[in-house]
Amino acid sequence: MKALFRRGVSRNRVGGTAGPPPRATLLRVDLGGQDCVVTLRRSLRSRRLTLRLSNATGAVTVTAPPQLRLSAITAFIDRHRPWIVERLTRQPQRLRFTDGAVVPLRGIPHRLRESGDYRGRVQVEEGEYPCLVIPGDTPHVERRLVDFLKAEARRDLERAVATYTALTGTSAARLVLRDGSSRWGSCAANGALSFSWRLILAPPLVLDYVAAHEVAHLKHMNHGPNFWRLLNEICPGTAAAKAWMSANGASLHAYGPPPGPRRAVPPA
Repeated sequence: MKALFRRGVSRNRVGGTAGPPPRATLLRVDLGGQDCVVTLRRSLRSRRLTLRLSNATGAVTVTAPPQLRLSAITAFIDRHRPWIVERLTRQPQRLRFTDGAVVPLRGIPHRLRESGDYRGRVQVEEGEYPCLVIPGDTPHVERRLVDFLKAEARRDLERAVATYTALTGTSAARLVLRDGSSRWGSCAANGALSFSWRLILAPPLVLDYVAAHEVAHLKHMNHGPNFWRLLNEICPGTAAAKAWMSANGASLHAYGPPPGPRRAVPPA
C-alpha cells in the first residue's frame, strides 16, 4: 500500500460531543538521541497516513488505516523526523509551578511563593504584585497549586453554567473537569458538560465564553446558524474571547506539571 502523507498542527477546540477516544498504540521514536513518544491511532475512515503535532502539548500523533503494517508506519515516521524535531523545538518552554514562578490566575499574573508552613490552604495576596502563597513541603507545592486551580475553575464554571442554563431554559446533567489538549469544553448527549481546568488561567471572558458555548449545545448539538445565534445572544463577548483563545490558548498548556508518563513500545 502506498502511504500518502499529510501534515498538520492540531488546534484546541471548543464544543463537540464527548465520546470514548479511539484505541491507540504508543511508539517510542529516537529523535537524534532524544526519545519521543508517538501516538499511533488506527481509523476505519483513514485512507492514508497523517502526521500531526499538537500546538498545545507537543504530542505527536500518526493516524493510519487499520490494515497498514507497523513497519510501513514506522518507516513513514522515520522519513519525517526532521519535521517533528523542527516543530518540537518551536514549542513553548514548560513553566513548572515552583517558588518564584509567575502564573496567570483569571488572566492576571501572580508570583508563586512557598509559605514555609506545613498546613493551610493556598492564599491569594492582592496588591501591586499579586502572589499565590502555597503551604506544604516543596515536593507537594505543584500538586497543591493544581488542586487549588481546579477548585477555582470549578467554582467559576459552575457559576457561569448556572447563569447560562437559566438564560436558555436548559439544565446540565453534571460538570466535569479535565486536562484535555484538543478541547476546552464539550457537551455530551446526556447533558454532561466537560471543561479544561486551565480555563482559570485565562481572562474571565474566556471561561465565560466556553461555558456559554457548551450550554448552547444543550439546545443545539451542532454548529449551525441557530447555535451561533443563540451563543452570540447570551454571550456578547464571543468574538473577543475567540480572538484571545486563537492568540494565546495554546500557551496555557505550558504551565504546570507535564502529562504523566506514557508507556511506549519500541518501533518494529
